[in-house]
Amino acid sequence: MAHNEHGRSKEKTPAGPRHLRERTTQFALRIVGMCCALPKTTAARVIGKQVLPSGTSAGAHYREACRVRYKKELPGKLQGGLAELEESAYWPELLAKAKINCAARVQPLGDEAEELLGIFVSAVKTARHERSQ
Repeated sequence: MAHNEHGRSKEKTPAGPRHLRERTTQFALRIVGMCCALPKTTAARVIGKQVLPSGTSAGAHYREACRVRYKKELPGKLQGGLAELEESAYWPELLAKAKINCAARVQPLGDEAEELLGIFVSAVKTARHERSQ
């Protein structure tokens, strides 16, 4: 089986609940690892304190969304995760541009945040459409 540069299979896998749950968990773990490896500078600490909560809470928002009682609640829960992913995509980019961390190290995290953003955007659109019917 062929894999991409992030170690994931190039074959299409469904973005179903279990897959997305695992993917957001792995993303959070990678964010934790990146934060632990940041240099001990003031700038790195400040940015780390921003990226750690946003990068780890997207999965929590997704898990909440999986447990909504009413379909009308779903878009709001997913939008919480969407906002956190937006922020999570920003901080690795800033770390690279500020030369706090090398771009090669943080780029895969930024790429994964962007991919997850796309999935969450689609999920919000679908949930809104289903709610309106």
